[in-house]
Amino acid sequence: MKVARSWLATFVDLPESNDVLRETLDDLGLVVEGVEVVGDGLDDVVVARVESISAIPGADRVRLVSAWAGGEPLDIVCGAMNFAVGDLVPLAPVGAVLPGGFEIARRTMRGVVSNGMLCSGRELGLGDDHSGLLILDPSLTPGDHLTNALGISPDVIFDLSIEGNRPDAWSVAGVARDLATRLNRPWRDVALASGTSSVTTASVANAGIDDPDLCGRLTVSYLRGVRVGPSPTWVTRRLEGAGMRSINNVVDASNFVMLELGQPTHPYDASRVAGRTLRARRAREGETLVTLDGVTRTLARVGRGLGDTGEDCVIVDGDDQVLGLAGIMGGASSEIDASTTEVLLEAAYFEPMAIARSSKRHGLRSEASSRFERGVDPELALRAAARFVEILRASVPELEWLGEPLDVRGSTPTPSSVVVRRGDVARLLGEELADVEVTRLLEGLGFGVRAVTEGLEVVAPSSRPDVRAGARGRADVIEEIARLHGYRRLPRRTPTWPQPGGLTIRQRERRVLRDVVVDLGVLEVWTPTLGSDEDFDLLRRDRPRVRVTNPLAADESVLRATMVTGILSAWARNVERGLGDVALGEFGVVFRHPDDEGALARETRGGEGGRTSLKLPFENERLTVVLGRSGDDATRALRLWSSIAGRLNLDDVVLNEQAPLPPGWHPTRSATIEDARTHAVLGYVGEADPDLVDHALGGNVERRVAMLDVDLDVLLDPTRATRRSEFTMIPSRYPSAMMDLALVAPDALSAHELARVLREASPLVEEVRLFDVYRGAGLASGSRSLAFAIRLSAIDRTLSEEEVTEARQALLDSAATRGAVLR
Repeated sequence: MKVARSWLATFVDLPESNDVLRETLDDLGLVVEGVEVVGDGLDDVVVARVESISAIPGADRVRLVSAWAGGEPLDIVCGAMNFAVGDLVPLAPVGAVLPGGFEIARRTMRGVVSNGMLCSGRELGLGDDHSGLLILDPSLTPGDHLTNALGISPDVIFDLSIEGNRPDAWSVAGVARDLATRLNRPWRDVALASGTSSVTTASVANAGIDDPDLCGRLTVSYLRGVRVGPSPTWVTRRLEGAGMRSINNVVDASNFVMLELGQPTHPYDASRVAGRTLRARRAREGETLVTLDGVTRTLARVGRGLGDTGEDCVIVDGDDQVLGLAGIMGGASSEIDASTTEVLLEAAYFEPMAIARSSKRHGLRSEASSRFERGVDPELALRAAARFVEILRASVPELEWLGEPLDVRGSTPTPSSVVVRRGDVARLLGEELADVEVTRLLEGLGFGVRAVTEGLEVVAPSSRPDVRAGARGRADVIEEIARLHGYRRLPRRTPTWPQPGGLTIRQRERRVLRDVVVDLGVLEVWTPTLGSDEDFDLLRRDRPRVRVTNPLAADESVLRATMVTGILSAWARNVERGLGDVALGEFGVVFRHPDDEGALARETRGGEGGRTSLKLPFENERLTVVLGRSGDDATRALRLWSSIAGRLNLDDVVLNEQAPLPPGWHPTRSATIEDARTHAVLGYVGEADPDLVDHALGGNVERRVAMLDVDLDVLLDPTRATRRSEFTMIPSRYPSAMMDLALVAPDALSAHELARVLREASPLVEEVRLFDVYRGAGLASGSRSLAFAIRLSAIDRTLSEEEVTEARQALLDSAATRGAVLR
């Protein structure tokens, strides 16, 4: 939003320095994105009258113009086409220097000498229009300096970036009010029209609201004796400084009020409005409107709630014919033109989201819609109408404003009320401000402030719909106090914490796990979380699946339930390219449907009402490794797992070959990894199902693929995956005794369990290590031979032969209790 310094100065006395003013605006949150100086460098430009226009042979885009500014007429070559003989235009003679340092020199074009330049508004820094020359008021005198003729003095335009949650600042008055409060200077209000006619508006016009949820307030004023013509120069200058072009005095007055006060208004030619009636209602499906930009727009009403993005709010006349798209743009049928003598002026409040949705649906944004969709002050309408009349009377002194404008109410927001308790400001800002200063700052913005027992009761003005109620509203109010007091004035402190930040135990162990996997030659990969139904059905056909409703690709909408298929596919693509000797691993999340057997369904909170019955998918973090190198088999996968278990200090972890395996694993060369104490399943180790490998490779290659799949939610939970104690045994200084025992044990007794029994058989046992397993001749069915290497030692002595013998017998006795006998 562009705001002229001179316009701000009509409300508040400003600092002399533009740099100070810019810094103040920035500190208030009204960020200055650009500063432009206008009206400077125009001392040499004069008013000239066009005496003649003639063609230049061989040139179809430029003409020879004779311009008179006193003295001899000057021949000037000009490319503009929007003027005629007798028009007054700005002339920059040879030697003049225009804004930006552009010096006018005598030039020859098409063999014709040009003795100066006729100027557009943009070339003079008086607007953005560069489509043609700046046509001046015919009452001006040729030869006068342009600055004197137009009453131009140098001015500064600030281009402000206003946040969407500050609807009050989308006006010159709103910006000036912030400055007045910050600078602690008086704020001057604008002049409003008075002296309405004794004839009441209700006697000649009507107004109504059919849908109060869309239109919260509709005011209609009736003006007679209107003369459409040019606006006063000061009005035109301020509009052009704000980036708007002048149209006529009626339309300009409407735009002026919108920029100055933030209230959009819309003037209708009363003679073209049936029954002199304005009414707000929902559009009906299929209605059309030709808007002021000449476009025919099809209106819609889909449903009855504001959640329906197709509904429009419209203004209709007494015959129920659509006159305008409410809050966005009026219709061409009631447009103001040179014949207009009576005006119906609409000033209203529309529901912000209704305007935002209609604006987006029609692809039509206007200055009015930008303000309405942020929230216009619902109490501003009649003040805006009075200001409109005051501006228009500058060019139409005899204008008659009928008394008692129509004012129909619908649903409007109720201003929020919060209590700022004693100490709240200090707790949030780190500095205590006196109640007197807090009251001054808030009242400067129009807040109502009253002392109560707890502190200060603050009522937000109707112009601040962004201030909420309750605890959140208290924070909003304190934010306003901080903004007006000045963030730079608040004391700076370095935040402190009772405990320094750092990684959690789980995060540290996950990093250790990643280091182990990478150190062992596994390449970390990422595979898509979303896949197709075909991918899901490879291992979990006919099982419920988690599907996203808005996938990037329609055929990839299912969240993966395992990473095995994705990593196998990645490995297979490497095989196709001759790079299959790789080990690939991924740390990622898999998803289980809440209705899937074994999945954990979770409830989610439903706002203030507590819990709802909505079930969320179960998310599980896992590590999956595919070992596809030549020679990789279940043994290689087991070694990888043993390295992980050692680095994480796991204890009592066993492999259960009898436990059921998930789909995709080799039925006889895979096992479940379990914690012997908690019986928690940590994952699976072994080889991939040959059919799955065959599918991945397309049946072209036969090879074994080893796999390891670990549940990190269990593995990294000390309550479910048992860890060994942290102390380190001091090695004995004395010689140890070594013995090997080959024990025949039933298949039901795991090697891990038997090793544990042997370790606990005697306090002299230092290490028990399985080094051989034998099945075959000489052994009974259902049993196998387990050979253990056992180390015995004592911390304070060399073991005697008798002690070794006793320890050996204790080992055999303990093994016998579990059905294992010496081979």
